Amino acid sequence: MSEHQRADARRNYARILAVAEEEVAAQGAGASLEQIARTAGVGSATVRRHFPTRRALLEAVSRERIEALRVRARELTGEGDGRDALLEWLGEVVAYCVSARGLAAALAYDGAGTDPAHENACSAALEEAAGPLLRRAVQDGSVTSGVSVADLITLIVGIALATEHYPDPAAQADRLFRLAVTGLSPRS
Repeated sequence: MSEHQRADARRNYARILAVAEEEVAAQGAGASLEQIARTAGVGSATVRRHFPTRRALLEAVSRERIEALRVRARELTGEGDGRDALLEWLGEVVAYCVSARGLAAALAYDGAGTDPAHENACSAALEEAAGPLLRRAVQDGSVTSGVSVADLITLIVGIALATEHYPDPAAQADRLFRLAVTGLSPRS
């Protein structure tokens, strides 16, 4: 949101974003834009003016969570074993995606571009943050070379989306993530 916009436009943006956060938390990525507009007390055109696409709305809703994951990746860079640091961070991304409905959809590759990691701001931010963790794990020989952060995000998105309707999505997502990790890089 630009500081050069009128005060009422800034208020509308903040109100829409607050309502969108609640709606996405309750309904997931498919939350109704029209319901968001009604609850925020604005027209649907106002919502679309601030958020021209559903992805733009999901990215805005997820911005704080993405920043927390970026900070956590920086904290883990250089700590302990490269594999353990990467897996701890990825486990936190899985947990965030399961607990923050809409985050997995914000990270999902939609096929419109040629580079899935840079398809959206959320994925690009996580790729940048996780790059050093992944490079260290690859250098340690604990992760196969050729694996990219985009690959890992795609795996996490798939797990989060596939488990969101389970009775205990967090437990199921964690189980599937651990299964994928064991299959990808078993300990000797």
